[in-house]
Amino acid sequence: MPGKKKSRPVLSGLVVLGLVAASGYLTLELRAQEERGVTEVRDVGVLDGTRAKTAGAAANPSEQRWSRLENPARSVLRGADGQVKAVLTDGARTATLKGPARTFAEPASTSSKVSTTDWVRLLPKRWTKDAQDSTWFKEWYAEYATSREDDVFAFAFQYVAGAAPRKDAQGLVVAGDANFGPLNTSGAEGGDLRLEQSDFYDFLGTPYPFRDGAVGTPEALRARSLDCSGYIRMVMGYRARYPLMSSDTSGDGLPRTANGMARSGEGTDVLPLTGIAAKDRPSAIDQLQPGDLVFFKLDTRTGQRLDHVGMVLGHDTEGHLIFVSSREEVNGPTIGDIGGVSRLDGNGYYAKTLRSAKRL
Repeated sequence: MPGKKKSRPVLSGLVVLGLVAASGYLTLELRAQEERGVTEVRDVGVLDGTRAKTAGAAANPSEQRWSRLENPARSVLRGADGQVKAVLTDGARTATLKGPARTFAEPASTSSKVSTTDWVRLLPKRWTKDAQDSTWFKEWYAEYATSREDDVFAFAFQYVAGAAPRKDAQGLVVAGDANFGPLNTSGAEGGDLRLEQSDFYDFLGTPYPFRDGAVGTPEALRARSLDCSGYIRMVMGYRARYPLMSSDTSGDGLPRTANGMARSGEGTDVLPLTGIAAKDRPSAIDQLQPGDLVFFKLDTRTGQRLDHVGMVLGHDTEGHLIFVSSREEVNGPTIGDIGGVSRLDGNGYYAKTLRSAKRL
């Protein structure tokens, strides 16, 4: 009994200290949640467009091993430690490589943060089984295995809220905080706040000659604007250099609209489109990987057409699969929660309206 009496003051002191520490932690957390600013990308030193090559997979090919997986058919490269170093999918040009971790966040419109070691790049050719033995791939992988030059994700976040303007070598502004589109002052289109149909050349403000001979002519009122498909065409096409069609029907490459992209023969279908009704929502999304395009049916006014497209970014710190897209409610590219959380899992607005996905 005497021993217990002596321990009580000590125990009480520990409890008090514990409560004080917990209170301090919660206060800091609450303050952090209240500090909502512009979009940020943490650890962006590796996204400055420079390359930093180190001894790695490309320098030790004998320590690598390749394997094949299905659904979809793909080749996987692993290092000597068994960890995945690259995933390349049959029929697709996007390659997922492993690199330093980056954290993408948008505190102005969501508490979600996506930390990822995935770097998505464009292959010079469509991937085929055993292409790892080809000269073109060996040369490409030697150049990009350890490159920290901007990838698809870096491009994508150069258009979100607060992104600084970036110019190319000719002085043309090719990136920066983008709008979704001009305000709808007519009151038409069922009351939509902003107009669609702003393509990448509208953002650039300069004519763009397509390979089929057509010329994309920008409209002044759409300057610095990208609708959902225009945003994907900017990131995957103009910036990453995937071929672009002038419309949904002319030329070859990535079509103009979300519906055209979803129904085209480009890339590899990861979640095949079976229909547009609620019952046609994919039953599983395990096949999705960072960089995949995802397609949605949001608006009954568009009939049989799919009407929204985004790109898979990865899992957030809470384990939810997040995508990025340009949206009217946020007025531009976002991973935010305004107008519906950017989650592909669960039963949120976008999760319920997901209909298909493809890997370019």
